[in-house]
Amino acid sequence: EVQLVESGGGLVQPGGSLRLSCAASGFTFDDHAMNWFRQAPGKGLELVSGISWNGRSTYYAESMKGRFNISRDNAKNTVVLQMNSLKPEDTAVYCCNTRKLGIDYWGQGTQVTVSS
Repeated sequence: EVQLVESGGGLVQPGGSLRLSCAASGFTFDDHAMNWFRQAPGKGLELVSGISWNGRSTYYAESMKGRFNISRDNAKNTVVLQMNSLKPEDTAVYCCNTRKLGIDYWGQGTQVTVSS
């Protein structure tokens, strides 16, 4: 059974940083790309960042470039999203995602709130 468990969310002031982690199990982690999505209140799901199975290829949504960094540790089955220079508009539930055999799997999400 595929399981994705996020952690690291919380309340942070504008300009601050948070480090989100996703612990994966139930599948061959180093065979699969991993993604972070987010959903802000009243808005749709947005792809934030993605990383290839070996970590050599990454993707960032335009508004995250230069502020967010995605990485993975295949030995620990984890993917990390380092978020810097956070803005109020980054407030959202952040979810970890992978696709296995054409099926999308999601974690339960972690709340990130950026507010003074």
